[in-house]
Amino acid sequence: MKYFAQAAVAAALGLASCQSGTSSDKATAGTNVGNKDLSGLFGQYWEKQSRLDPLAATGQGDNRFNDQLPNDQTQAYRDTLRTFYQNYLTRLEKYDRNTLDDNDKISYDIFQYEMQQRLAGLKLNTWMLPFQQFWGLPITLGQYGAGSGNQPFKTVQDYDNWLGRVHGYTLWADSAIGNFRRGMKAGVVLPKALVVKMIPQMRGKDIIVTDPAKSLFYGPIAALPKSFSEADKTRLTAAYKKAILTELVPTYQKLGNFLATEYLPKSRLTSGIAAVPGGPAMYTYAVAYWTTTSRTPAEIYQTGLSEVARIKGEMEKVKTQVGFKGDLPAFFQYLKTDKKFMPYKSATEVLDAFRKIQATIDPNLKKMFGRTPKTPFEIRQTEAFRAASASAEYNSGSPDGTRPGIFYVPIVDATTFNTTSGMESLFLHEAIPGHHYQTSLQQENQGLPKFRQFAWYGAMGEGWALYSESLGKELGLYTDPYQYMGALGDEMHRAVRLVVDTGLHSRSMTREEAIKYMMAQEPISEDGATAEIERYMAIPGQALSYKTGALKIRELRTRYEKELGSKFKLSDFHDELLKDGVMPLAVLEKKMDAWAAKQK
Repeated sequence: MKYFAQAAVAAALGLASCQSGTSSDKATAGTNVGNKDLSGLFGQYWEKQSRLDPLAATGQGDNRFNDQLPNDQTQAYRDTLRTFYQNYLTRLEKYDRNTLDDNDKISYDIFQYEMQQRLAGLKLNTWMLPFQQFWGLPITLGQYGAGSGNQPFKTVQDYDNWLGRVHGYTLWADSAIGNFRRGMKAGVVLPKALVVKMIPQMRGKDIIVTDPAKSLFYGPIAALPKSFSEADKTRLTAAYKKAILTELVPTYQKLGNFLATEYLPKSRLTSGIAAVPGGPAMYTYAVAYWTTTSRTPAEIYQTGLSEVARIKGEMEKVKTQVGFKGDLPAFFQYLKTDKKFMPYKSATEVLDAFRKIQATIDPNLKKMFGRTPKTPFEIRQTEAFRAASASAEYNSGSPDGTRPGIFYVPIVDATTFNTTSGMESLFLHEAIPGHHYQTSLQQENQGLPKFRQFAWYGAMGEGWALYSESLGKELGLYTDPYQYMGALGDEMHRAVRLVVDTGLHSRSMTREEAIKYMMAQEPISEDGATAEIERYMAIPGQALSYKTGALKIRELRTRYEKELGSKFKLSDFHDELLKDGVMPLAVLEKKMDAWAAKQK
C-alpha cells in the first residue's frame, strides 16, 4: 500500500492481503439485483478500477491482470484517477436516492462517500511520500513474489505473469525516487527515525544476493510444480535467475542507496505530519478517512484520555486479584520479564497455543453467530524476511475458497514469546471471530456489488476486530487473570493510540514523549513501543480507527439491548452487523437502527 491517501485508496479497494481466483466472466458478478442501471454502473466501475489497480485485482481474486504493474507514481496516473472518480461520482448523483431499495441506498451512500474521499485524497501532496517501512510496493512486491502470497504460482502462465510484473518494477522505483526528490525540495519528507528502518529493508540478505537461489523471489522456482515440462522448468528457472540478478537486486540496491545517501540527510527530525508543508490538511484528511467520522483530533484525544483512565482501573483490579505487591509500572515489568510467562521453546509450540485458543472458543461461537464463513482458515508463522518488523496480521482468503484466510504470527525467537502479551485477545482480533469472520462473510456475499464485496473501512473493520476482543469471556476465554490482563493491555494499547496519534500529529508530541507515555500505560517493551509509535508516525490516523469503531459497535449493542429487552438476540445483532460488509460508521448506524426498529 501507499502512504496516507494512497494507502487509503488501496485499502478502500480491498484488503491488500485478499487472495486470488476469479476469471473475466466474473468481473461484474455479485452486483445487487435492485436498480439494474445502478447495478450496471457499479459493475462498470469495478471493471475499470480492476484495470487501474491490477495488484488489488489479484488480491481480490481477479487473475486477468496478474502480469501488470502500472506506474502509479506518475502525474498522468493521478490525473487518470481524478477523472475516473469524478466521472463516477457525477453519474451516481444523477440517480434519485429516494427511489432506491434499502440495499441500493446503502450502496449509494457508500459509493458517494468513497468517490468523495478519493478525490479529496488526490488533492494532497502525499505522492511525495511513495512508501515507508510498513506499506509500499517494495514491501508488497516481496509478499507477492515469495510464492506464498497473493500472486498465484500454479500454472506456467502464472509464472510468466509474475515476470511481467517484475519488468515494471524498475520504472516504478525510478519514479518513486523522483517523487521523493520532489518532496525533498518541498520539505515534504519522512522522519529520520523511519528512514533508518527502511534502508535495511531494501538491503535484506534475501533481497540483495549474488546467488539467485538465495533470493526471496526464488521461492516460486524452489516450488515448481512437478506437472511442468522439463523445458518449461528450465526456461522459467533461467528467466527467474536473470530477473533476480538484473532487475530486482539492482532496483532494491538503487532504492537503498538513494535512501541512505540522498534522502536520509534530508529527512526530518520532527515526529508529526503537521511539521511538513500541507501537513495539517493531510492529518485532517487521514483522521476523517480512517475514522469515517467528522470528529476532531481534540475530541479524539479527550476520548483517549478517558478510556486510558477507565482501563487503568480494570488493570488495578487484576493486579489486586493476583496478589501483586507494587504499583502498575512494577506489575508491567513483572509481566514483561518473569520467565514463567515465556514457556515456549519453538515456533511450533507458539502456533499450537493459538490453535488451542481456537479449539476453546469453537463450541461457543455458535451461540453468538448464526452465520459463519465458508472460507477455510489457517494459522501460520510470518515469513522470516519480514518477521522482525511485522505485527501479527490476517490475510484474507479467496472468495471461492481456494486460498484460506491466514492468521500470521511473527516469531523471531520463540523463547521470548510472552503469554501475557494478550494471545487470546490477539486471536479474537486478527483471526476468529475478528477479521476472518468479518472479511470472509463480506467476500462470500454475492449479493453485494463488487466495490462493497471487497471494500475496507478501518473504523468498522478494525472496530469489529477490537470489539471481538471484548467477547473473550463470553467465548470461554480470559479465565486466567494474566490472559485477561493481556486483553486489558491490548485494549489499553488502542486507547493509548487515540492519545499519541493525535498528540504526534496535532499537539507537537515528540516520538520520545509518545514512547514514554505508551510504556507508562501498558506492559510493552521499549522496542515494542518504539515500533508502534513509528507506525503511527508513518501512517497518521490509521491507529484511530480501532477504538473509534469498537466504541460505536459497543454503543449500538448496548442501545439495542436496552431498547429491545427480551427481543434482542446477540447472534442476530452480529449477523446483521456483518452481513452487508464494512461501511462508514454513519451508514452502519443508520442501517442498524432500521434493523432494530424491525425487531420491536
